[in-house]
Amino acid sequence: MTKAHDPFALFPYRAIVDAPRISWPNGARVAVWVIPNVEHFHYEMGANAPDVRNHGRRDYGNRVGIWRIMEVLAKHKIKGTVALNGEVGTYYPRIMQAMMELEWEFMGHGLTNSRTLAGLEREQERHIILETKKIIEAHGRKMKGWLGPGLTQTFNTPDLLKEAGVEYVADWVNDDLPYRFNNGLFSIPYSLELNDMPLFNAPSISITDFKRRICDAFDVLYAEGATNARVLGLALHPFLIGAAHRIRYLDEALAYIAGHDKVWFATGDEIISAWRTQTQD
Repeated sequence: MTKAHDPFALFPYRAIVDAPRISWPNGARVAVWVIPNVEHFHYEMGANAPDVRNHGRRDYGNRVGIWRIMEVLAKHKIKGTVALNGEVGTYYPRIMQAMMELEWEFMGHGLTNSRTLAGLEREQERHIILETKKIIEAHGRKMKGWLGPGLTQTFNTPDLLKEAGVEYVADWVNDDLPYRFNNGLFSIPYSLELNDMPLFNAPSISITDFKRRICDAFDVLYAEGATNARVLGLALHPFLIGAAHRIRYLDEALAYIAGHDKVWFATGDEIISAWRTQTQD
């Protein structure tokens, strides 16, 4: 195994019990960030092109589901951290306008989820990262965070993100606290366990199970947060959680979390900024 192919060359191992002791604002035990994945899919791509069935399902999220998510998050005074395909800025100006008005953070998520980063040459990947950044920053937002399409990377990704001025990455779902890469990037806790994409696709869990899973995970993190702070990330896709039969369960789960005193609803940038001010990790 070469150094470039060794994850321990990217960041050191750290047991959670050895993590730096930190405090979130107002003594919160858990920082909760909510990540709507706002994406653009191409119906003209793939073996079944034109892929009307799958494109239509996802387009429902951009036509209907995202507006339900916006309403629920606004109800609980939560600013989303959007995993944003750059092409959303081109094809969905109405969504961009609304997210700007809500003061949501924009985290780079590639140009489209019809293509992953896996297998790309270095210059191809650099182009995607920089084009995504260009579109986001044309809307007056600095691209501080990154989530690869489908959580994909190449061996070049961490250095290309650092080169592009990205400060944190969410692809590594391996901790309940941030940590620093050897190149200076920060990892922020993201989730496949509290992510509607893998959980609502075959085999699918029920929406009531999803709500219970969110609340159960929060309960454990909240208890642990009495000793040292924790982060809970909730990953959402408008065409899934934004469906009519699911959206009220997101509302109920967020209400449950908000019913606890020592909770901080934050953006990804706010979490990493708070971490950086207290640690050298």
